[in-house]
Amino acid sequence: MAGRVAAAAFLQDDLSMLNTETPSGQHAELDLYATPELVLALVDDQALAAAAVRAAAPQLSAAVDAAVPRIRAGGRLIYCGAGTSGRVGVLDSVELYPTFSWPRERALSLLAGGGAAMLMAAEGAEDDQAQGGAEMAALRPGPNDVALLLAASGATPYVLGAIAAARAGGALTIGFANNPGAPVAAAAEFGIVLDTGPEVISGSTRLKAGTSQKIALNTFTTALMVKLHKVYGNLMVDLKPTNAKLVRRALALTLRATGATEAEATAVLAQCGHHAKTAIVALRLGVPVAEAQRALEAADGNLRQALGG
Repeated sequence: MAGRVAAAAFLQDDLSMLNTETPSGQHAELDLYATPELVLALVDDQALAAAAVRAAAPQLSAAVDAAVPRIRAGGRLIYCGAGTSGRVGVLDSVELYPTFSWPRERALSLLAGGGAAMLMAAEGAEDDQAQGGAEMAALRPGPNDVALLLAASGATPYVLGAIAAARAGGALTIGFANNPGAPVAAAAEFGIVLDTGPEVISGSTRLKAGTSQKIALNTFTTALMVKLHKVYGNLMVDLKPTNAKLVRRALALTLRATGATEAEATAVLAQCGHHAKTAIVALRLGVPVAEAQRALEAADGNLRQALGG
């Protein structure tokens, strides 16, 4: 109830008071622009998304450090949002498996309106705070889980319901919003405010507000995966080779990390399911694949440690 009141108070005065809803003062005659000028106006405005994320870097860093021990203890990432924000969350969650071999059951997404809303807008679903709470509660969030909750306005009832349920279960909550003072940021343990300001097309938060959320999520989850030893140097050595392109990428990464010949790397990769980490240990230490796997397990997946530092 408190979350619903906070959201209503935040929005009731006038939507135009929100930065994301305020008309841009720069492009009042956007519809009259010639195509080159129109495209540049849209591109230049998008550049502000990265600046907004950079300004929130200290909060993002603190959130990563808080999340690492929970995820190391077996926790899950649980994304939640509505509309563009929800779709951005789904996109980030599904990409973790091929990129970092992150288990699908440990990257879950809640989207207002359900899976169908990924392809067809279900805007009214975002107003159901009880549904957000019920869907989060159904996942049984626990103390090792990390909930990533996104709302451009920062007052989406569905997301506020999910925050309350996540906190009730003991999960770490990280709220992403695009307006200062937003209830979503205030209700979460870590509030990440991405103050992108007015959109070049008034209120269309699928533009730079949505872009800033994608940058912030990419930054958060990638930093988390680096801390979890999914990266060696800057090489993506824990990818899941689920198609021909990724098989080739695993080979290229193994060659770069070992200096082995293509024939040597190809042979070892074939023995370990094209898992670059395992192949790198086997080739660098000159040991069988089974021994390389044991070395990685003993080092908790830390490739640098498995190689002896």
